[in-house]
Amino acid sequence: MLVGYMRVSKADGSQATDLQRDALVEAGIGPEQLYEDRASGKRDDRPGLDACLRALRAGDTLVVWKLDRLGRSLAHLIDTVNKLNSRGVGFRVLAGQGASIDTTTANGRLMFAFFAALAEFERELIVERTQAGLAAARARGRNGGRPFKMTAAKLRLAQAAMGQPETKVGELCAELGITRQTLYRHVTPQGELRADGLKLLARKGRSVMIAANGAREQAG
Repeated sequence: MLVGYMRVSKADGSQATDLQRDALVEAGIGPEQLYEDRASGKRDDRPGLDACLRALRAGDTLVVWKLDRLGRSLAHLIDTVNKLNSRGVGFRVLAGQGASIDTTTANGRLMFAFFAALAEFERELIVERTQAGLAAARARGRNGGRPFKMTAAKLRLAQAAMGQPETKVGELCAELGITRQTLYRHVTPQGELRADGLKLLARKGRSVMIAANGAREQAG
């Protein structure tokens, strides 16, 4: 059995599914086997698509007008179609880029494999670029991830304050913009450095050294 899925991006009535509906009906899909959504392809919560996927059974074929009507990205499309294949459900595209995809035929499966290879290549490029960017940042004394709430300057203030008997820890944390947990990870109640505090100052020292070397190179 053929099952059709349609989607337009806007739900305000400014876009219509007529063109998609006509193409799907012409492909042999009955009106009662058509599902639709009026939502962006980037959204995960598409009730029409959810209902469509639930209705599919082994031996059925999901048909869309164009490839971008189904998924929000090439990787998402590949994942969705692979899940359909594992259930014994075919997938067919009628027009546009990917129109030669029909996983119920040998040529169509070959074309889908080509798209899957492109998606994998795209993922590998993203990983390579991310790793290269992080390596370059580390070489300049920067680390990826969220910025540290405790800085070297805050740490020095915390050291001095924690050594004073009149210091109220809650007020000190509010002043520095950190939590008690962060404070005690870096200093003891007596103001002595703990492991995280030593690491923070070591990172700061490396950053200063790198910056100084860069300034000397520019001056030279």
